[in-house]
Amino acid sequence: MTDDPKYQPGEPDVPQTQPDDVIISADTRRSERIPPGQTRTRKWPVLHYGFVPEVPLDRWKLEIGGLVDRPFSLNWEEFQQLPRVKVFADFHCVTTWSRLGNLWEGVSAKEIMQRAGVQPEANYVIATGYDSGWTTNMPLADFCADDVLLADLHDGEPLSADHGGPVRLMVPLLYAWKSAKWLRRIDFVASDKPGFWEQNGYHSHGDPWTEERFSE
Repeated sequence: MTDDPKYQPGEPDVPQTQPDDVIISADTRRSERIPPGQTRTRKWPVLHYGFVPEVPLDRWKLEIGGLVDRPFSLNWEEFQQLPRVKVFADFHCVTTWSRLGNLWEGVSAKEIMQRAGVQPEANYVIATGYDSGWTTNMPLADFCADDVLLADLHDGEPLSADHGGPVRLMVPLLYAWKSAKWLRRIDFVASDKPGFWEQNGYHSHGDPWTEERFSE
């Protein structure tokens, strides 16, 4: 027995059981869902560097900027009023654990891009967290995938601070460190700019299936 509220007692959910309105992340359709070097966990381990910021909802704000036609910011009420999506996805941490069958809910990355009017010169995305300006980088092509979202719910429940709440980025097809916790800002930029972990030896891209864990 375990007191972990996120413990998965049985086999992970599969795409075929999801409602029609749920976006299915491609990796969940693989015959083998666990990438090389990974092991399934039934729990949801808590991992982060440094401190866990406590961000009250009445003070939370998301800023969108960089190479966009319409920079904007959202408070919590405004964020909640945006169109919502649900995404069924697996979740792979570079530390070798994988949590299968997660149901995320929030605002699609494509919705954010459309509202901002991303300019043609933008090639990369920089996500910044509330934890002392922590950042991570990714190609725009990864950010604008159908299954990428700004998530505030996990398996129907609000994200706890330990897991990146109020809102975290969720990029299911990359290692979990790219899914920035405690999301505060998103910038669209022309040139790549390595984030915290990328500057400290992690791979710039982070594909679990080719084990892009560390830079060469």
